[in-house]
Amino acid sequence: MNSTADTQRLLDSAHRDEIRTLSALYMRGLDRLDPATLRSVFWPDAWLAYGIYEGAVNPFVDFCMQALATHDANQHLLGQITVELDGDQAFGEVYYQAYHRTRATDGAPRDLLISGRYVDRYELREDRWRIAWRSELVDWTRDDQAADDWFADSLMIRGDRAPRDPLYQRDVMQRRATSATEAHRPRERS
Repeated sequence: MNSTADTQRLLDSAHRDEIRTLSALYMRGLDRLDPATLRSVFWPDAWLAYGIYEGAVNPFVDFCMQALATHDANQHLLGQITVELDGDQAFGEVYYQAYHRTRATDGAPRDLLISGRYVDRYELREDRWRIAWRSELVDWTRDDQAADDWFADSLMIRGDRAPRDPLYQRDVMQRRATSATEAHRPRERS
């Protein structure tokens, strides 16, 4: 094996991993309504071309926060992500599905599912990758009446927006079991 080639493969793998993490953080920023996280994945001079929005990063973040704040909940899921490295820039295609709990005009809950792709250009500056250009392509959508009434009385822990979401409650994550058999009986459903 050629150690120079092996080193380059490892470096390329690390670059791709850092770039893929940008998409995960982008989705977290949207779902948790966390503008700082959303803004952190872009270079300050990045350009966004979404059809419903075209422009710079800061107004885009504001646009997203205002639009998603009207929803009851959101969940963005990542699919396959391909990254082509080209020196200090890279090009990517990121598949996604975005679930939005919205309300109809009569107040009834609706489930909007959007499936598409992001087409990206990334730049490496100061030893960090960030998105320099992003476009959202919508491949299909579906809008249905919500169908999860059972969840209303569920004992499941519900996700929320920042800072109420359990993701941000790091002190709770410090808990440890006092024994290997410790368990607590769940509370009864009402």
